[in-house]
Amino acid sequence: MITNNPEVLGLALLGGAIPAFFWLWFWLREYKDESEPKGLLALCFIVGMTLVFFVLPIQKFIQGIVNSNKWQIILFASIEEVIKYIAVIFILYRTTYIHKPIDWPIFLITTALGFAALENMLFLIKPFSLNQATVGILTGNLRFLGSTLLHTVSSGIIGIALGLSFFMEKFNKKIYLFIGLISAIALHSIFNFFIMEGNGSEFLKVFAFLWVATIINLLFFEKLRRMSKKVDVA
Repeated sequence: MITNNPEVLGLALLGGAIPAFFWLWFWLREYKDESEPKGLLALCFIVGMTLVFFVLPIQKFIQGIVNSNKWQIILFASIEEVIKYIAVIFILYRTTYIHKPIDWPIFLITTALGFAALENMLFLIKPFSLNQATVGILTGNLRFLGSTLLHTVSSGIIGIALGLSFFMEKFNKKIYLFIGLISAIALHSIFNFFIMEGNGSEFLKVFAFLWVATIINLLFFEKLRRMSKKVDVA
């Protein structure tokens, strides 16, 4: 649902961006490196937002040709994760900004949060346009805890896989990338399946599962930071 009301658009944009900016601040704080160009990170975030406009028509097309809800969920998740990854590769193509293992998850997470910010906005437009501010705020909080974090963790998994294979041969890097993509798509699909099909009955279990995945991501993030010190020393 799109509206021409600038106040509604402003509120929806603010409500969608705040959760994304919080998580971006959190991961950049964990990153503890001021050397990355802020302009490039901003570009990743903006590109992530624009990806929503590419993903939505593809998902609508899938809905028209795939009748199974389960396969729709899997394909939706696959499209989102693959497109976010391709966008980062396109942005960083022929650059030297990936010089440490930990750089991969940072750029992927930043792009994913841009995607989540605009996706959040689109979810918030309807309740705000109907003067249902409470519903809008609750929706924003749920997406803050759920979908925004989901995008962060899913893309983070791909970045972690690439980071772990940073010092490996090309063939092994491809294997790690494949495992990372499959894991991200599986997590994304499982979350969406229980949210869409579970009718709220599995709400707490799904969010607990997502937070466990977040903690695992943090542990691997710390491992990548230690691996990155080898590059700093060299």
